[in-house]
Amino acid sequence: MAMDDELLSRQMPHSLEAEQAVLGSMLIDADCIKDVMEKLRPDDFYLRQNREVFETIQTMFLYSRPIDALTVVGEMEKNGTYDDAATRAYLAQLMEVTPTSANVMEYAGLVLDKSLLRAVATAAGEITRLVQEGEGGAPAVLESAEQKIYAIRRGRSAQDMERIGPVLQGVLDHLAELSASGGAMQPGLPTGFSAIDDKTSGFGDSDLVILAARPGMGKSSLALNIALNVAKSSRKAVAVFSLEMSKEQLVTRVLSSEAAVENRRLLSGNLREADWVRIANATGVLSPLDIRFDDNPLLTVADMNAKCRRIDNLGLIVVDYLQLMTSAGGSGSGRTESRQQAVSDMSRMLKIMAKELNVPVLCLSQLSRANEKRGDDSKRPQLSDLRDSGAIEQDADIVMFIYREDYYKEESEQRNIAECIIAKNRHGETGKVRLTWSPDFTTFSTYEGRYEDEDE
Repeated sequence: MAMDDELLSRQMPHSLEAEQAVLGSMLIDADCIKDVMEKLRPDDFYLRQNREVFETIQTMFLYSRPIDALTVVGEMEKNGTYDDAATRAYLAQLMEVTPTSANVMEYAGLVLDKSLLRAVATAAGEITRLVQEGEGGAPAVLESAEQKIYAIRRGRSAQDMERIGPVLQGVLDHLAELSASGGAMQPGLPTGFSAIDDKTSGFGDSDLVILAARPGMGKSSLALNIALNVAKSSRKAVAVFSLEMSKEQLVTRVLSSEAAVENRRLLSGNLREADWVRIANATGVLSPLDIRFDDNPLLTVADMNAKCRRIDNLGLIVVDYLQLMTSAGGSGSGRTESRQQAVSDMSRMLKIMAKELNVPVLCLSQLSRANEKRGDDSKRPQLSDLRDSGAIEQDADIVMFIYREDYYKEESEQRNIAECIIAKNRHGETGKVRLTWSPDFTTFSTYEGRYEDEDE
């Protein structure tokens, strides 16, 4: 062992015996390899020689090659990690010190535990350096510290690059799962609106989805409908950040939708006996759901990110709405140019949050008045109508607009019929679909009438 390795061995947590037992188990029993691969990765092994052996076995496993001491030696000769003086003898030693693979997952758990402790020690050193060097103020250091610890909790480094092999295997596994369902499974998170899901294939992990409309079109209602549908169907947690409405107002809308009791009657308390029965039934459905509300109007993206990191089994984040958010500096006002830059920064940070947490973020956005200045037949929103910043369009994976003709024309024959216009979709086609709007219950539903989709 080199001198620097000996020095590090006295400082950093590791278990040489556990690492050798894991590798020995994989060499004598190929059936346990798939279980170990789900738990460990090469960086979890402290000793370089052990990392090289594990990485070789991992590559062979991904390509379905037979794995034993002889084949591993051959692979290490190919990839340049074979040492004539030590490798073959070391592999034999690994098998000798491991009489059985029965306890391999206990050994793997110990290897992972030591790896996490080393990661914590490394992060602590980096945080201490940030404090000592005085880079940024306390909020910036706290944010950096929290990101480092969160990356460890997720079991991966936010700065590590990954080889194509493991990523490719994950893609192939996902394709196999989709194929096994006969194409019936949505690759993304279903919204509960079949017409929207047919266009978007659901919301993908790490997607930033922008839902934009003029005030009064129902964008908050549609977002709440999607949040409720996701919580019901996926049984995952949904985080709703509302910078405009209170928690009570939001929950009242959700209750109105689920109980089919007019929102105005819930607000006034003018309820019938039958309404109370519906409310009781709806409460029984809603109470077990993991939908979390935050109505702090001064939240920043960093605040939201920190809160969401602490939510287990998170499935969707809803932000209502972008233009009301506070920038990292805490200023929500200023000259037009600075406000546009602030919105651009927040849009980018929302996309980064979606990628970091690996969940879709549904962010509501206001539209400018540009569409209202156009002629009667061209008021449907366009991407250029997004308010404050063109960066919103660039950052978003999906951009959806809500348009109701009866919003502009009282005599319209399209009463309570809404169009969901999918103007940008990185994963598929664009176009528009119809939804039915029920204002009494602040609810959208899939349009059941005959409608020929016309792509714009």
